[in-house]
Amino acid sequence: MNAEPRYRSIAADLAEKIRAGEYAPGAALPGQRDLSHSYGVTLMTLRQALRHLSDEGLIVQRAGKGTYVAPPHLAYRLGPLRNLADDLREQGLEVQTRVLDQALRRPPSPVAVLLGAPALRLERVRAFAGRPAVHQVSWVRKPFGNRIRSADFATASLYLTLADAGVAVARASETIRPAVLEEELAGHLHAAVGTPVFVSERITYSLDDTPIVADRAVILGDMMEIRAARAASGLSLTWSDVAAEVTPRRQP
Repeated sequence: MNAEPRYRSIAADLAEKIRAGEYAPGAALPGQRDLSHSYGVTLMTLRQALRHLSDEGLIVQRAGKGTYVAPPHLAYRLGPLRNLADDLREQGLEVQTRVLDQALRRPPSPVAVLLGAPALRLERVRAFAGRPAVHQVSWVRKPFGNRIRSADFATASLYLTLADAGVAVARASETIRPAVLEEELAGHLHAAVGTPVFVSERITYSLDDTPIVADRAVILGDMMEIRAARAASGLSLTWSDVAAEVTPRRQP
């Protein structure tokens, strides 16, 4: 079996130190010559490791100034169907969830047409890296909402709670678009009105293709980057604008 390339083990060690807080967000890493000497490798090998960390979004290299630890970002993954907080935790980020509303209510018209009324309204604010970053409103179709209305969603995953209640989810359709922060949410996210945000709107379906959850998440733009793992099949992405809609070809 071939040994792991040296640059990968260096990148893994530096990544562990960054995640453990030895190098704080915004802090400068030691110079490249110092790092190459401490790891006992050439500058070329060290630079491969730094390039790997840069590709992972853990560091930022500034020409003529050095290498710095990047601020924490939510890597919003387009592939897996799972809870947003679970995505954050898998990335090694501590998530705090504050529940603002959890009650049966009448949804706004588009959601009411889709799910019926009343439905369970679940409003939460997600914080990570000590900063509120995501405002999320989820509507859960009756009777599924009735089954989970008493769950503690400050700690519980919506999808796992549905699964525990005997509700299996099969797929979801999601749209993500840029926007600016509106006044009604500015206080929740501790950001100024007009701050760039991403808005995710997702509909989740059961095994028999019944829509069961309508979800809207507003995510601060400087706290998020979108990542997608692409394969020959399995992920369909569509870009659109006012004039036209273009679906990218799958690569052979």
